[in-house]
Amino acid sequence: MSEIATHPLQSTLARIAAALERLAPPPAARPDLTAADAFVWHPASPQGGPAQLVPVKKVATVGIGLLQGVDRQKQLLTENTQRFARGLPANNAMLWGARGMGKSSLVKAAHAAANAEAPGALALIEIQREDIRTLPDLLNVLRESPRRFLVFCDDLSFEREDQDYKALKSVLDGGIEGRPANVLFYATSNRRHLMARDMIENERSTAINPGEAVEEKVSLSDRFGLWIGFHNADQSTFFAMVEAYAADLGLDVTAEELHRQAVEWSVTRGGRSGRVAWQFIMDLAGRMGVALPGR
Repeated sequence: MSEIATHPLQSTLARIAAALERLAPPPAARPDLTAADAFVWHPASPQGGPAQLVPVKKVATVGIGLLQGVDRQKQLLTENTQRFARGLPANNAMLWGARGMGKSSLVKAAHAAANAEAPGALALIEIQREDIRTLPDLLNVLRESPRRFLVFCDDLSFEREDQDYKALKSVLDGGIEGRPANVLFYATSNRRHLMARDMIENERSTAINPGEAVEEKVSLSDRFGLWIGFHNADQSTFFAMVEAYAADLGLDVTAEELHRQAVEWSVTRGGRSGRVAWQFIMDLAGRMGVALPGR
């Protein structure tokens, strides 16, 4: 009697289990980490969309030889990146300082230089500032790969009451699993300690133990073994920048005329930087009817 009664129940449960299995989303496919030399990280969406590493067919990069006025910075970051690509120890790097002086351009150029030396050895992965809290998920995807990865966050900074910096601190150095040996983290920021000065001053004035509170917030920058500072360009460096860009594009203009127009452009922009130099050259090339290569 009991066997007869339980048989329909078992059949019903089996049908329910099969229906649930059909409704469940399929397991996420492992990304092909050899599909490109650069990717953009898209974390899982709140609506249930899977995390993705989207390949980048062509990285918007500037040749490292075109980056002027940052020779020491180029040497430090390029050597660090190339050592890592060869499988040798290297440091996480923080590039901080003046706007428009080529911080993010240098990261991409150093990656390109490392891959020119050892093709395919190093993949560049861009993570957005707002996705920093998902960095542990990204590292879990990369951890078992034989390839080496440079995870890059541009314009990294933290605002008041922002707790993401604690997640980044743990990932860079202090977590149980730690940073995988095949991953290096590079970031750029206009702020030396990644947070606004008024945040640090507020901690000093309101915390029970001001010293400890400030140390907790600024210690994030200590997780970067390599600090590289960028400073505003003087006029001679600005001229070197525009000369290098003009020569690369083959612009037929005398140095005297180039300098005259560059000074006028920098005055209207209120400063001198690599970004201002490039914007000036784009304007000059357009007025001269010179198209960019590959455009």
